[in-house]
Amino acid sequence: MGRLGIGLQLYTLRDDMANDFEGTLRHVAKLGYEGVEFAGYYDRSSVEVKALLDELGLKAFGSHVSLERFRTNLQGEIDFLHTIGAKYAICPYVGAEERESADQWKALIAECEAIAVEVNKQGLQFLYHNHDFEFHHKVNDEFVFDAMFAKTGENAINVEMDVCWVQFAGQDPLAYIAKYAGRLPLVHFKDFTKDAEGKLVTLELGLGDVPLQEVIKAAEKAGVEWLVVEQDNCQKPPLTSIENSLNWVKEHYTNVTN
Repeated sequence: MGRLGIGLQLYTLRDDMANDFEGTLRHVAKLGYEGVEFAGYYDRSSVEVKALLDELGLKAFGSHVSLERFRTNLQGEIDFLHTIGAKYAICPYVGAEERESADQWKALIAECEAIAVEVNKQGLQFLYHNHDFEFHHKVNDEFVFDAMFAKTGENAINVEMDVCWVQFAGQDPLAYIAKYAGRLPLVHFKDFTKDAEGKLVTLELGLGDVPLQEVIKAAEKAGVEWLVVEQDNCQKPPLTSIENSLNWVKEHYTNVTN
């Protein structure tokens, strides 16, 4: 069993990326992250992005692509991912107006299944990334989260699991990791607590309530390829937060793993 790759979801650095795309990626590489998951390309071409990644020794393993982009530019998004060497095309979010009922969810799942067929046919994998709202509705007597992945096989929707949101929704991330073993190449590796009103507060790794070391063990057993560090909102400058979180990973995993 090989060590999991350590990646960064660049949404954490969205302001830095917008202000200094190249400098931010250089900083990420210098810190020691092995790969990145994009959340927008900030008007850079795929050739430009690929050249910079190659120079920095960073692997682009996937990208968050909005449903709107999948709907209007599916082939362009697939081509971009091929050029930068990424394998995973990921739907990151569903707008509130599209997820108010079970019927809306049924339509969305069917749409994502159709996108998955085309993405997977072209040598990539289509993944769906969860929040907590997939546990607020049911389809056919199961959580939307599970209905999303009900179909199996080579053209199925596969899983990018955000353990923070699973736990925030009152579910057991360890059990869910085990449930989707073999279909779960990417895990969003996050920590959180709740504020006085019960709202989510994302934290640097090791400062919150997620059983991070148990998540790592479960991910290894489940065949996960990448732990993807993410912090939706940082209390410190985001570049500081991603460094602190990576230091936790080094101290508790990469520097102590044979």
